[in-house]
Amino acid sequence: MTDLLFPAPALQTLPVHGRAGAYPVNRIFCVGRNYAEHAREMGAEVDREAPFYFTKSPASLIPSGSALPYPPGTSDLHHEVELVVALGAPAFRADAGTAERAVFGYACGLDMTRRDLQAAAKDKRRPWDTGKDFEGSAVIAPLTPASDFAVADQPIRLRVNGQLRQDGRLSELVFGVPELIAHLSTLYHLGPGDLIMTGTPAGVGPVVAGDRIEGEIGGLAPVHLMTIGPTA
Repeated sequence: MTDLLFPAPALQTLPVHGRAGAYPVNRIFCVGRNYAEHAREMGAEVDREAPFYFTKSPASLIPSGSALPYPPGTSDLHHEVELVVALGAPAFRADAGTAERAVFGYACGLDMTRRDLQAAAKDKRRPWDTGKDFEGSAVIAPLTPASDFAVADQPIRLRVNGQLRQDGRLSELVFGVPELIAHLSTLYHLGPGDLIMTGTPAGVGPVVAGDRIEGEIGGLAPVHLMTIGPTA
């Protein structure tokens, strides 16, 4: 075995309700503009022909209950609450039935966004990476196995300091879970450890240091985050 020049990054994992073992995270795919009202509030329309994606690195993942230092390079950090799908089986060029059977579980998550950097990238027709993929930008609650949860018309909400900011339903997803997995599987060899953050309802907005954020989806564990002052 080749000696490493420095320690390898730690494997990122998520706890699972009712299971002793943890879920190892491989990749994080995110779906853009998958709620029509959110797309409109961002000055865009939904492309109903096919979903589109961006990614976050596993290094961006932090667990629910974390304290997130206000990230560098931004003065406009936004919250986005999302349904997260965790895969537990391979899926490549899958049909809807195969795609649905590939789901291991579900969670409530936060796609934290440096909105000013994302907007600047959009204006220059550049990738969104600096706006979307940074330390602490993916906050995910413990997973619930798919055997204990089925996506239907559950509420998806987010509160900041107890005040309701986002209030939608999972039934408002433009592209549902089987559709997303099936489509994404035409672009990647999906498999166990892959997460899909499925998009956020309308009502996204800024947070500042000291804010307490709570996202919830009916039937899943809520996700909690506190923003704190920036690190030196």
